[in-house]
Amino acid sequence: MPPDACSAVSAPIVPAPPWRGLSVLLLAGFVTIFDLFVVNVAIPSMQAGLGASFAQVGFIVAGYELAFGVLLITGGRLGDRYGRRRLFVAGMAGFTAASALCGLAPTAGVLIAARVLQGLAAALLFPQVYAAIRVGFDGAASRRAFALLGMTLGLAAIAGQVLGGWLVHADLLGLGWRTIFLINVPIGLFAIAAARWIPESRAPQRPALDGPGVALVSAGLALLLATLIEAPARGWPGWSGWTLAAAALALVGFYARQERLRRAGRMPLVDMRLFAQPRFALGGALVLLVYSTSSSFFLCFALLAQSGLGLDPLAAGLLFAPCSVGFVAASLLAPRLVARWGTPAIAAGAFAYAVSLAVLIAQVGLAGDGLEPSRWLPALVAVGAAQGLIMTPLLNLVLGFVEEARAGMAAGVVSTLQQVGAALGVAVVGLLFGRVLAGGGPAREALYAAAFVAGMACNLGAALLACALLCLLARAARGR
Repeated sequence: MPPDACSAVSAPIVPAPPWRGLSVLLLAGFVTIFDLFVVNVAIPSMQAGLGASFAQVGFIVAGYELAFGVLLITGGRLGDRYGRRRLFVAGMAGFTAASALCGLAPTAGVLIAARVLQGLAAALLFPQVYAAIRVGFDGAASRRAFALLGMTLGLAAIAGQVLGGWLVHADLLGLGWRTIFLINVPIGLFAIAAARWIPESRAPQRPALDGPGVALVSAGLALLLATLIEAPARGWPGWSGWTLAAAALALVGFYARQERLRRAGRMPLVDMRLFAQPRFALGGALVLLVYSTSSSFFLCFALLAQSGLGLDPLAAGLLFAPCSVGFVAASLLAPRLVARWGTPAIAAGAFAYAVSLAVLIAQVGLAGDGLEPSRWLPALVAVGAAQGLIMTPLLNLVLGFVEEARAGMAAGVVSTLQQVGAALGVAVVGLLFGRVLAGGGPAREALYAAAFVAGMACNLGAALLACALLCLLARAARGR
């Protein structure tokens, strides 16, 4: 037998990356993030249709994010233990059923409960997307897959404004705001049927669930996120200090328990040694910063467009279209830039993000009560492009710091950091925005413009800090 034939026989067979399965994973990632943002454009219709109070509207918005955030780590562990495709199907089935319940809800109370169930199902579903990509793709294929995921998640946030605004405006079949939830039903049924394209995977060892650990981290994060979302709107009442203290105690207790389990030779829910790795710790801080700016930017811009300029949901949503164009273009370019230049390319994207935010802030601030949205288009394209340069490769960068055996655990941690970052950003920026509005002013447009400038100044600082952290990561990579 010729030598080359012997080589062909003995060469290991490397399975092809599951690109068809990736399309299903991306679809699931899209709908879970879409439902984080789409509710904002439908709030006036919900209030009118259900007679919901302002407090109930707050819980409709926050219920999904709270449930989503507190169980993400547990969702990652369940995928490690029972199989990521199996948990994907279970999570998607629950998400689809809860979406139908949201769309059919007869009262605000039922809608709040359905939103919580929807968030719980998303928490089972979403970590499997990260982990399945982490274990199913390597090298250049991994960079491309995570680039597509980053682009998809960014587009989902934008589509929540654009497509959501259109759905409410179109009033299909007279359903009004209900279509923003009912559209998930056919998507979910398709994803469940197509889940067979996702290769099954699980952790090499079947980790225990750690019920007390789940209770501690869920209680800690629930108290933290609930306080961050609700307290600013209520002027940080006295109970907020107690709930934040209770959250801190629960999270410290969770940390101590995970360390005890590890030292006893058992597998913890989260191996705290992940955060002892400087690169992963810095990466986690980056996730907090970047996603805090993204979520709060959409919130403040929507308030400026709808409440400040008086635009309807569709017109306000369409203002995000230029942002999406820039995001898609940069997301397609980002993997090649990172492959050539490494982490400095992401740092350059963070600097571009800060510059584009500064330009937009200056335009809105100088315009005062003479706001003309058409003049913002170049800056909005630049903001979207800069977000694509950061968000697209960031997931691959951070998850690449951990070995495959911890992929599900790390995915749950990163996903949780996204939600905590979003809550932090909305809380801090919303507080600054609200303070300016509370001060009053002679003209509505000028007042909302000043509030937007105050809120986005915080995001500008976060973008500059993200740039500095990325430079530290680049320096650490050179020093290895």
